[in-house]
Amino acid sequence: MSNFESTVRDMRQHGEFFAADCQVFVARAPGRLDLMGGNDDYTGGLVFEATIQEATWAAAQARKDGQIVLMNPQMRERGWQELVRFELAQLTDDETVLRLVNEDPGITWTAYVLGVFHWLKRRYPETVTHGVNLYLRSEVPLNKGVSSSAAVEVAAMKAGARCYGIDLAGVELAEACQWVENVIARSACGIMDQITSVLGDEGFILPLVCQPAIPEPLIRLPEALQCWAVDSGVSHCVSGIEYEAARAAAFMGYKFICDWEGIPVQLDESGAVPRYTDPRWNGYLANVTPSEFRAKYEARLPELLSGADYAAQAGTHVDPFTNLYPEHLYRIRANTRYAVEENARVRLFSELSRGAALHGMTRSFELMGDLMYQSHHAYTECGLGAEATDLLVELAREEGPAKGIYGAKITGGGAGGTVAVLGLKSAGEAFGRIVRRYGALRGFEPYVFEGSSIGADKFGVTILEA
Repeated sequence: MSNFESTVRDMRQHGEFFAADCQVFVARAPGRLDLMGGNDDYTGGLVFEATIQEATWAAAQARKDGQIVLMNPQMRERGWQELVRFELAQLTDDETVLRLVNEDPGITWTAYVLGVFHWLKRRYPETVTHGVNLYLRSEVPLNKGVSSSAAVEVAAMKAGARCYGIDLAGVELAEACQWVENVIARSACGIMDQITSVLGDEGFILPLVCQPAIPEPLIRLPEALQCWAVDSGVSHCVSGIEYEAARAAAFMGYKFICDWEGIPVQLDESGAVPRYTDPRWNGYLANVTPSEFRAKYEARLPELLSGADYAAQAGTHVDPFTNLYPEHLYRIRANTRYAVEENARVRLFSELSRGAALHGMTRSFELMGDLMYQSHHAYTECGLGAEATDLLVELAREEGPAKGIYGAKITGGGAGGTVAVLGLKSAGEAFGRIVRRYGALRGFEPYVFEGSSIGADKFGVTILEA
């Protein structure tokens, strides 16, 4: 039994938060590390994702009344409210829920959890008729680019749904959680975070085609290789202007390309999350080949363009989840190029990894590492780089293949966060030097992510009987 489950049993035994005479449903969802493809999910690219050891735990228990009671003692450490009560009857529409979670800055964290119950009530109105106590504890560090929010959503959704006799799993579970983050938390994330948290597994990498969510069979890294990750100490935030502007710029480039080809772009609201689509590329820049992009479109795309000038030239902004700021200058060419070329890089990285794992092709390792360095540089071109992450990558490059370190790159939405490092399992000493040198230069002890863990579906739901 986990420490979390023991804590929940003790709480219930002493009448703390949980009733003693009712079963409790426990779920666990890990954070994720994107080895490759961290910012091409919303443009339909292939991503190459691993779970991390750190996870969020959720314990849910049905109530006899209509209250949704959320408790997360860790929020107190940030000066936020740790215990928040809502009424299920208040969850009537999106705008009402948005107003509820934003009434007080101390409760905005509840968007990622109350949104879960709002989604469940919308989807299963005849079943979701009573309240729930939901207790959370997370080991996933916030704002490090390792999907702390997705882990919260998935754990809360998995446990909360079982309180109503609903068994959510797989892509359906991930899509529901992405909806919560997009619509209620108002964060423009793609689906890779939630899918990895749901379907990932210890020791495996998950290739995922984000069109919108097509998981491929899990694969292992070559036996000789290991992936570490180091927190740069610079907080990453998906709702920050850098990420939002980069994402918006990619969709601007997509709209220009469609306009030049005379291809209509229309809003499709039939899926779990609304998006714009077209009859040729189905709304995904990843379906434009690098050769076609270089030959026909790259030189025509503006390097920089203000939001106002874009609106005047192209009209509709074809991303429902980012704003268009008239005075902001968008890096349209770089972000469109990234969407096209990162998909190709990830596909090559994935095939090299698969081939090396099957046939022991160690000569692939340097090429895999160089693809990571290419990806890192492309982040900088997109406006998603950071001095701290550049330093970490340069320290990895200085160790190099001779010391067993093959590649490194910024991850997730960029603009800080975590750097992934790829090397031989025997290169622990070289990796340790990277961490120590970085810590000495930056004046703090960096957090290191090492190892992986099972995803939410493999963990399932543990029932603690009354």
